[in-house]
Amino acid sequence: MYEAPQKKRILIVEDERAIQQVLCFFLRHHDFEVAAASNGQEAMRIIPEFQPHLIILDLVMQPGSGWDVLHWLRNNHLIPGIPVLVVSALVHLKDQMQGFEEGAIEYLTKPTQPSVIVERVRALLSLTIEQRNMLHHKRMDERRKTLDRLTATQPDEFVY
Repeated sequence: MYEAPQKKRILIVEDERAIQQVLCFFLRHHDFEVAAASNGQEAMRIIPEFQPHLIILDLVMQPGSGWDVLHWLRNNHLIPGIPVLVVSALVHLKDQMQGFEEGAIEYLTKPTQPSVIVERVRALLSLTIEQRNMLHHKRMDERRKTLDRLTATQPDEFVY
């Protein structure tokens, strides 16, 4: 008897209802099983039962921020097993660096086209844990180098 392959489960943690609905629609349309949470506390209740293959995570929410979810995932040893794709309005490199340090495998800034998010989800799910770890370290190194370049004193700068 033929069994259809199991759909990959995606948890969207996003407090902006319109963004949450659009992402749910796009991911379901691309044959993913999707659940949604409107804040970090709700996400931490859903994760053990839903057992997502990937989490799309906003960072600025209440009650329970995306940062709280990342800490909870790490403390429960669910990272790197569950890849986390941060999609946030926090655009500063320091925020991005912190996201990677807290365990996110990828960081996209809002606004981002839903089709880009779907493609990133597919790409991340196609990687082995070892490949995800390599990607994670690569992204951290890229952000760190960019931060170092931006904060380095230029030789022709005057100090008063």
